[in-house]
Amino acid sequence: MFSQFRKECAKIIGVSENALETPPKGMTTDLAFPCFNLAKEQRKNPMEIAKELENKLKGKRLKFIKEIKASGPYLNFFIDYEKFSPLVAGDVLKQKDKYGSGSKKETIVIEFPGPNTNKPLHLGHLRNMTLGISLSNILKFSGYDVKNVDIINDRGVHICKSMMAYKEFGNGSEPDKKPDHFVGDFYVLFAKKLESLEDTQQKIRQMLVDWENGDKETRALWKKMNNWAVSGFKQTYERFGVNVDKAYYESEHYLEGKKIVTDGLKKHIFTQDAEGNIIIDLEERGLGKRVLLRGDGTTLYITQDIVLALKRYNDFHMDRMVYVVGEEQRDHFKALFSVFEILGYKFAKKCYHLSYGMVNLPEGRMKSREGTAVDADNLMDELRNIAMDKIKERGGDDEKKAEKIGLSAIKYFIVKFDPDKTITYDPKASLEFEGDTGPYIQYTYARANSIMQKSTAKISTKPLFTERIELDIIRKISQFSDMVEKSAGEYRPNILAAYVFELATLFNEFYHSLKVVGEPQESNRLALVAAVMQVIENGTRLLGIDVLKEM
Repeated sequence: MFSQFRKECAKIIGVSENALETPPKGMTTDLAFPCFNLAKEQRKNPMEIAKELENKLKGKRLKFIKEIKASGPYLNFFIDYEKFSPLVAGDVLKQKDKYGSGSKKETIVIEFPGPNTNKPLHLGHLRNMTLGISLSNILKFSGYDVKNVDIINDRGVHICKSMMAYKEFGNGSEPDKKPDHFVGDFYVLFAKKLESLEDTQQKIRQMLVDWENGDKETRALWKKMNNWAVSGFKQTYERFGVNVDKAYYESEHYLEGKKIVTDGLKKHIFTQDAEGNIIIDLEERGLGKRVLLRGDGTTLYITQDIVLALKRYNDFHMDRMVYVVGEEQRDHFKALFSVFEILGYKFAKKCYHLSYGMVNLPEGRMKSREGTAVDADNLMDELRNIAMDKIKERGGDDEKKAEKIGLSAIKYFIVKFDPDKTITYDPKASLEFEGDTGPYIQYTYARANSIMQKSTAKISTKPLFTERIELDIIRKISQFSDMVEKSAGEYRPNILAAYVFELATLFNEFYHSLKVVGEPQESNRLALVAAVMQVIENGTRLLGIDVLKEM
């Protein structure tokens, strides 16, 4: 709805919508047009231009604009809230969980979280999953046909490390804990007891060759340990809210990747270096020379990514493909997308790497092989337990509620940052009920719900508002669809997270400054409260967070 007001303002003065600015908080104007660029073009004082535009537009019949007024070098636009407010509130209450949705037509494939089967998921994976979940939800809500896909990296040198440690120290034991954690213990054990030995690297390389040659003993051990790991991953996915439309296993298609690369060598698309590695020269693109297949015939991530993209295209005929992968793989994806172009893949220029920074803890960086990584399951348990303590302090005892509060603390803390930023996660700070946190937003929703429960009045179908805070909330609600569209277009869920927090903050200002129940404006204000609840619910749902009617 706000976008219609913006379009109307831009159209009547003949400028692009981007030329209009949102005034700072506290100003009563709704949009402003700075006249500085026109002043340079026309060689006039910007204040003079603003006044001329005001006089020129006086008396025009407009839909949503109540007043146009010059103020210094700015031309200010004011919304006609008598027309605007009932339409905005009415749309929200009528459309409910569809409010803010779009009707895009493309098919988009999103890859996440892409775990390795040598260790459990950790805090870094939680950032990956939070971004994947929220982006998928936002794009679906915008109308896109979204397919969530996973790549299970179940073969390679890193997998052989946990296998070798189990072979050496496992004594045929079965998991006595969550199975992916059991496998991860051997990965840590390898780093502590085997990695520094003189012949270890040669043994690891031989184990990988044996696996690729189909050695029965090696394959049997691999299958057993991978099944343990994947079983554990699925439990974590379900708990955190990850839904996968199709999982691809590297072991099932790596040979097809080898064939594409060797065929490319025969066609002189690729070349071979002195060590027998098949490579591609991307020097002209600033990406150097990239190994696509090792001289001993073993594959790399890029080998499987080449064929995997083709498989996904055959499965879904996607218009776009988004890879949610950490920033350390930026060059990998630049090279991969270049290979797609060179091989003539139709989707080559429609691939996007959603890169994200590392997640550290206050005490420093995590390292999986040293056993200092924070396991995703353990962190979720910790947050749930802290939330449970807070609930008990208030006289409650609800583990399901504690779980939802704990998950909201993790997800919101992660998603509120720009993906590119490296962040330091503070579990206790993320659980605060005040400030920019998930529980604060949940608390705001519960506070709004308490008003609705106390009132017996009917909700106005054509509400009118006069208080500034009410108008600010209506304006903010009207911007919801714009924020969803912007988040989808830029692949940045943090835009929507910031919006939801700002709306929650405005509502709490309203809550503390104006009464609802028993007031002459009760029916009107109930409509505002109901609209805020619906938009917060829609927004948090897209971020993968559950609202709570009571805290």
